[in-house]
Amino acid sequence: MNRELSGKVAVVTGAGRNIGRAIALTLADGGASVLINARSNRAEADSVLRDIEAAGGKALVHIGDVADVKSVQAMADAAVRQFGRIDILVNNAALRREKSFAEMDHAEWREILDVTLDGAFHCTKACLPALRQSGQGSVINIGGLSAHTGAKNRAHVVTAKAGLVGFTRALANDLAADGITVNCVVPGLIGTPRAKDKPEPAHHLTHNTITGARGKPEDVAAMVRFLCGPAARYITGQAIHANGGAYMGG
Repeated sequence: MNRELSGKVAVVTGAGRNIGRAIALTLADGGASVLINARSNRAEADSVLRDIEAAGGKALVHIGDVADVKSVQAMADAAVRQFGRIDILVNNAALRREKSFAEMDHAEWREILDVTLDGAFHCTKACLPALRQSGQGSVINIGGLSAHTGAKNRAHVVTAKAGLVGFTRALANDLAADGITVNCVVPGLIGTPRAKDKPEPAHHLTHNTITGARGKPEDVAAMVRFLCGPAARYITGQAIHANGGAYMGG
């Protein structure tokens, strides 16, 4: 691929590790300047920054919680102040927990929705003025396989990720006149490093790919890059799956 994103500026939330990291690196490889957001782990975010700069790209780290409106506004302001514009927003930040619905309290329910769904709302609102000025803006929401298949012990996560699909379709209608495309990329069965105290999600064990292999974060990032590029301007309001055939629904 060429440097089709040269001159563009991307904001990527939850970009310190795994899929978010791959997205930030891939957009930078396409020529975009990238604001790398992480909730609290500056070491991880700085590692992404160093990798982008080592490859000749431009990046900025912003530490902040997407569930906090003031922090999100500060993030958008930092991107515009540093790079002069925002053309791409990737709402990747999310929490993924497992707990039975019977044992889940409202605070645990709200924690997931606050970050995954409300966070996407806050980030899009904060970046919207700059995205409108772009004339060719892109918003990419990162969904989840379980939002389409259902999953045990993940009522909060499934609901939040399913909400992102509805949010995507609504925004695509609202923002089309501003030249902004809005799509949802849905990863499935992606092999990512996990802490010893955080085993692989149980619902992964009930699905298999038809390709015979788990995906890589870079597989998801490649789809995000395409949707942000000039060849994808006719694609909006879609939930596009990257899952090796583990799920073939809409």
